[in-house]
Amino acid sequence: MKVDPYKHEERYLKWKQEVTANKIKGVSSSNAKVILEYVLDMEAGINISIQSKKGMRSYPRLNNIRQRLLFIVKQLEELYQIEDITKITEREIFRYFGAMATGEIRTQKGAIYKSRCDYVKVFKAFWHWWMKVNFKEGIVVQDITQDLDTTRSKPPWVYLDEEKIKLLANNSKIEYRTLIWFLFDSGIRAPSELMNIRVNDLNAEYSELMVRDEVSKTFGRKIKLMLCSDFLREYIQLKGLKEGDYIFTIDPKNMNRYLKRLSEKLFGDSVSLGGEKFSNLTLYDLRHCSCCFWLNRYKSESALKFRFGWKKSDKIHYYSEFLGMKDNISDEDMLVDLTKTEIEQKLEKSEKKYDILLDKYNHMEEQLNLIYGKTNEIVRSIVDEYMKKEVIVDV
Repeated sequence: MKVDPYKHEERYLKWKQEVTANKIKGVSSSNAKVILEYVLDMEAGINISIQSKKGMRSYPRLNNIRQRLLFIVKQLEELYQIEDITKITEREIFRYFGAMATGEIRTQKGAIYKSRCDYVKVFKAFWHWWMKVNFKEGIVVQDITQDLDTTRSKPPWVYLDEEKIKLLANNSKIEYRTLIWFLFDSGIRAPSELMNIRVNDLNAEYSELMVRDEVSKTFGRKIKLMLCSDFLREYIQLKGLKEGDYIFTIDPKNMNRYLKRLSEKLFGDSVSLGGEKFSNLTLYDLRHCSCCFWLNRYKSESALKFRFGWKKSDKIHYYSEFLGMKDNISDEDMLVDLTKTEIEQKLEKSEKKYDILLDKYNHMEEQLNLIYGKTNEIVRSIVDEYMKKEVIVDV
């Protein structure tokens, strides 16, 4: 059974039961009806846009869809009196998202929306679904979302180099010390992959980790653990964990709360190189830090992507921003492929000449030994004959 740290499945099924029985509250009946139809279609994998991946949507995705779309519809009703979202015009939707971008529409805390593009993407997906539903009925609906901007400004994150990670871990409780080294070493996703790691996902030496297909966001993978094996062994033995036990069971909210307090205590409230304050350190940031650490050590980009469960190379820059990188070029790297090939060919010829000379030397040595042996036999026979004659004369 897969651990669902944010209880996505439970939350979605509870919402579905409530709205199926009593309809969605806080919006017009027309909007409530179309929102429910859309979400249920996404759950079943029906009427998916041509550009989108086919199949049923996951519970995290379904929760994201229903929450953001309901939020958008409520605001459109309150601000612009749009009682039927399917009748909205291109100018009206651009006006709404433009106001969100400029800060005319703000969050409940009075801040500008940092994740505006996430709301735009949800609305675009909804509208493409509405276009497909109508197309099946022979009705053509104009795509009013084509020119909506979905570019995302990268959120800031907390950068810790290896020395700061050591300081953070050394000042932690044993369970958090193990957690910090494990996340920094493995680079796995937290909490989704982290919370689903069992004791039997490790080999006997605690030096290899298997991230199973069913718990990974992308693909399963077996990776080597180079930094945290001893911490894991000590922690698992101390806790008395068995084969099928989950290793980390602390609530993710508590994990983040602990990391923030400890990071602020050790590094203050200044801004790290990742653009975020040290006091806002989270589990997610440790994946960024891990990428920075391993980027300097992996010679192959594909091997680095495999370790982190990535399919696209742009993730490497997204997570690392090349922080902590060093210039590792060497004299050998300055040799272009052609030059290296010529040198290798000359070296191969030299080695062959050496082998030939060595064979000749060995052959000559064998011949000399043979001659030496024959000479000794001749000398001995001559001496023996001479000694016999001497004996005869004496008699």
